[in-house]
Amino acid sequence: MRFNINELNLEQQKAVQSTEGPVLILAGAGSGKTKTLTYRIAYLLLEKKVKPSSILAVTFTNKAAREMRARIEKLLDYSLAPLWMGTFHSVCARILRREAEQLGYNKNFTIYDVDDQVRALKKVIAQLSVPQQIYSAKLIQNRLSRIKNRFLF
Repeated sequence: MRFNINELNLEQQKAVQSTEGPVLILAGAGSGKTKTLTYRIAYLLLEKKVKPSSILAVTFTNKAAREMRARIEKLLDYSLAPLWMGTFHSVCARILRREAEQLGYNKNFTIYDVDDQVRALKKVIAQLSVPQQIYSAKLIQNRLSRIKNRFLF
């Protein structure tokens, strides 16, 4: 284990040792945000004996989540498989898959991004012989998105 809180500056140490509730770290690029969060998770696990399965760490990219997990595992010298870490979308997808059957859905669902949606709409438009000059797949996808965003579905 290579966990030494004295490697952090005083503000970082304060963020690491603030264990009542969530913490939000706002700082510029290269300022040590990831290091601070990494140490905070290690601190919670080692010093506060928090179970890994009760920690949720949300990152902007999957790459950042993988890197943070690797850094924490290096600090602790053990695997963090039960720790919930990922992007907002990947964490939500994990929750949905875990609870899907209780909601009456199949847990092996597929999440379509915008390009997938447009491709699917193009197939439907072709099957229905709808003139694409009037109703393009992109236009329909855009309108459906607006309807969903306004909760009008």
